Amino acid sequence: MNKRDYITQLELKLALRQIDRRQFMRGVLATGMAAGMAGLLADRVEAATSKKGGSLTAGLGHGATTDTLDPGLTAAGFLIPMTLGMNGFLTEVAPNSDIVPSLAESWEASAGATIWTFKLRQGVEFHNGKTVTAEDVVASINHHRGEGNTSAAAPLVAGVKDIRIDGPDTIVFELAAGNADFPAALSDYHIAMLPAAEGTIDWQSGVGCGAYKLDSFEPGISAKLSRHGNHWSDAVGHVDEWNLVALVDTNARTTAALTGDVDVIDKVELKTAGRLAGNPNLSVHSVAGTQHYSFPMLTNMAPFDDNNVRQALKWGIKRDELVEKILFGYGTVGNDHPIGSGQKFFNGDMEQKSFDPDKARFFLKEAGLSSLDVELSSSDAAFSGAVDAALLIQNSAAECGINVTVKREPNDGYWTDVWKKKGWCASYWAGRPVEDLMFSLAFKSGVSWNESFWSHEKFDSLLAEARAELDDAKRREMYFEMQDIVANQGGVAIPMFASYVFATRPSVGTPEVMGSNLDLDGSSFMQRWWKEG
Repeated sequence: MNKRDYITQLELKLALRQIDRRQFMRGVLATGMAAGMAGLLADRVEAATSKKGGSLTAGLGHGATTDTLDPGLTAAGFLIPMTLGMNGFLTEVAPNSDIVPSLAESWEASAGATIWTFKLRQGVEFHNGKTVTAEDVVASINHHRGEGNTSAAAPLVAGVKDIRIDGPDTIVFELAAGNADFPAALSDYHIAMLPAAEGTIDWQSGVGCGAYKLDSFEPGISAKLSRHGNHWSDAVGHVDEWNLVALVDTNARTTAALTGDVDVIDKVELKTAGRLAGNPNLSVHSVAGTQHYSFPMLTNMAPFDDNNVRQALKWGIKRDELVEKILFGYGTVGNDHPIGSGQKFFNGDMEQKSFDPDKARFFLKEAGLSSLDVELSSSDAAFSGAVDAALLIQNSAAECGINVTVKREPNDGYWTDVWKKKGWCASYWAGRPVEDLMFSLAFKSGVSWNESFWSHEKFDSLLAEARAELDDAKRREMYFEMQDIVANQGGVAIPMFASYVFATRPSVGTPEVMGSNLDLDGSSFMQRWWKEG
């Protein structure tokens, strides 16, 4: 039986049966109490509005046969919500984008934010009944540390010089340099707290300490999770059972929502969003955030190793047209860096790139070229409308003397066979709640998720300085410069920021405020949503 036949049968079977962020961070630097209060208030609001029981199914536009439970390799919109549902994290991103307590009930910084002391919540159990200990925390962090570590979270903990246990519930992190955003780094969905033995975590078993335990997982097809009865918080985990189904094909995903085979879908095709919103059995949600669509060029491969070529391609994109025809207004133009306009250190002073054939030809001439032939790989696995976006880029680039051949790639295996393998391709990012995390994960030299293999010494130096700087005015200057460097010397074209657009059926209850850091309520829909009726 092939994958599509399996999914069709599965669908039929299923059918039959605002604390301000900067004030918050200043408070956290002084004491962990503000974080504890924010988490407590969020828990009480959630618990007051939700219901318990029932079963729900989410059809997700992601999933590949290469998916793995290794937390260091968690990627894309199937594994991310699954790991957030089944695993516990020291901190988490609240719906208002604050960093709040989770397994760590409080934290404090000292010595210029080079020493961070976290207090572990007591009485937390893994799904197998084992108590979560400080030893588990240390092993879980160390899974992403060490020379040559390929975890996507390795750059987030690279500055950790030492981790030590100070009593049964206290973990002390010593950093090589101050990091005002360190609690935010520990909220990253790769850094799950997993059971350990002899200093090594057991990720293969799928045992976590989150609101849901993993009952079955078929990579690229489906996952089934049931509520963890001994979870430490009654404010999350309202549904008895969640079924996740990989429906990468947009039409299949939309049809499943319309027929009621699934209760939730992500990545709503934007050109049909208005029509779907008129269906009485569907609610279409739009949440603006840090999500952006990118077109990385491998800077270690000709002709993209020449920044003049990269600049020519960036000036050859009609950004407004992409927002209009691909996002259908559900987004804004981008300026070739990953920081959203709502973020604390967004650089609004930069020249906004727009379609300019003269500038594109100027940069071609600087590269010693009168014309250019390049291939652009794309697939709707990257984002809904990615192939159409590539065709629009092809058309606009032609007006600049650039011949772009669009190659439509298979959905399955796109992230293993195309991304970071082909010279120029379509990609997407959810963004991160703070600037340091986004830059550290995807633009620092040599990190696993640097999707263009770009390297820039001044950028790396500024990144380290800004992370250690506690003066907001000085940090702003450095982050402004970093955005300029990425936009005008980097290897990625980022022409548009896209709102998260997803749909739910009347069977789904959702909170009034939803997270904007990831799709589907910060990818925490399993914990936060409930079954209606």
